[in-house]
Amino acid sequence: MHELTSWLSGAADPRTFPYPAVLRKFHEVGKHFVEKELLALLDESRARVAGASAAVGDARRLTDFLDVALDKWDGRYDYRSYLALRLLRLPCGADDPPPAGDDATARRARDRLFVRLVADALAFELAAAAHATDLLPQQRPGPTVVTKRCRLGVRAALPALARLGVAGAVGDGEPATAAAALRAVAADLAADGDPPLRLSMLPVHVTHDEYLFIRVLQAYECLFAALADELRAAVAALAGHDPRPAAERLRYAGDLLATAGPLFSLLATMQAESFRTFRQYTEGASAIQSRSYKLVESLCRTPEEDRLDSVAYRSVPEVRARVRAGQPTVDEAYRSAVREGRLDGAGRALLARRMEAFAGALLQWRRTHHRIATRMLGPRHGTGYTEGTPYLAAVRAVPVFTAVTTDSRPVDPIGGRSS
Repeated sequence: MHELTSWLSGAADPRTFPYPAVLRKFHEVGKHFVEKELLALLDESRARVAGASAAVGDARRLTDFLDVALDKWDGRYDYRSYLALRLLRLPCGADDPPPAGDDATARRARDRLFVRLVADALAFELAAAAHATDLLPQQRPGPTVVTKRCRLGVRAALPALARLGVAGAVGDGEPATAAAALRAVAADLAADGDPPLRLSMLPVHVTHDEYLFIRVLQAYECLFAALADELRAAVAALAGHDPRPAAERLRYAGDLLATAGPLFSLLATMQAESFRTFRQYTEGASAIQSRSYKLVESLCRTPEEDRLDSVAYRSVPEVRARVRAGQPTVDEAYRSAVREGRLDGAGRALLARRMEAFAGALLQWRRTHHRIATRMLGPRHGTGYTEGTPYLAAVRAVPVFTAVTTDSRPVDPIGGRSS
C-alpha cells in the first residue's frame, strides 16, 4: 500500500498518517478479511509511534486506532475493540479517565456524542439509498426500511437534542428530511477535540446493516457510561443529609434509560439475514463484555456471588475487582442512610420512588434486549462464547435493587423484603 509505505519511509509523523487510505482498504473487504501484508505494515506503524510520545494528542489517537485495527491480528479482538470504545473515549479499561469538567459539561459531552452517533448512522442510510456511497454494499435495505430507520433514529436523538437546547432545529418533517437536518445539527454540535467518528467504524464484513449495528451499540455504550456517572454521583450524595441531590441523579438516570427505547426499535429494523451474515466474523465480541453495563449493574447493588463468578463478570475483570474491593452501591448507601437516621419520611419515599423508576426502566431494557436477540439469534449461541438468548433470559429478571422493589410486596430497607 503506497500511502502507508511512504509514510513509514519518512518521519512517520502521527499527524500525517494516511487514515483515509487505510480505512478504504478495511472497508473494501471488512476487518476480518484484510490482507496480512497490510496488517504487518500497520503493526510496524504502531511500533514506530510507541513510547512516551504515544500518550497524548495525535500519537495517542493513532495508537488507539491501530490497536482497534489490529485486534484480530493481535488475537485480542473483543466487544470493546470491535466498537472502538477507546477512540470514542468511552469506558473500556481499568485506566479510563474520569469525565472531563463539571457535571453539566460531562452530561453535554455524552449527549453530543450520542447525537453524533445516531446522526451518522442515519447519514449512511441516506447516502446508501441515494447511491452516493459504495461502503458496505451487500444486502442493502429497501426504501421502506430506510424511511423507518430515519424516523426511529430522529426519535431516539430527540431527548438528547432537547437537553442540548437544539431539538427545534430538526423539525417534524418527512423522516428523510428530519434525518438530514439531524446530520447538520450533529455537525454543528461537534466541539474541538471531539473524537472523529470515521475512525471508529471498522466493520468485520461488507454487509450494509453492520454499520447500523455498530453505531447503535456505540450509542448504548455512551448511554451506559452516562448512567454509571449518575449512579456514582448518587452514591456520593447519599452520604449527606439532603436526599434531593441523590434523587435528582436517579431521576436523570431513569429518564436517560426510559427515553432510549427508540434505539432498540431502530436496532430491530436490522435484517435478520444480514445480522447472521456478518456475525459469523464477530466471534469473540459479545455485549456480555460491556464494561459500562456491568458498572451500572454493580453500582446499583453488589451482585450475588454466582453472578460475580459468571462469564459476564469474568469478562470484565477490572469491574469484578472493584466489586471484590467493596465498591459502594446505591442499594447499600440507601440502607445506610435509613439505618443512621439520615433518610426518613418524605426524603426516604422520594428516594424509593426514584430507585423504583430506574429499576423499572432497566428491567424493561433487559426484556427488550432479550426479545430482539431472540428474533435475531433464535436458538443459536451468542458471540463471545456465550449461550446467547438463554443467558439473556436467565438474567433479565435479576433484581436491580433489593432495598426497594418494583412489585407490591413491602420492603424492609434495613434487612430485606418482607414475606
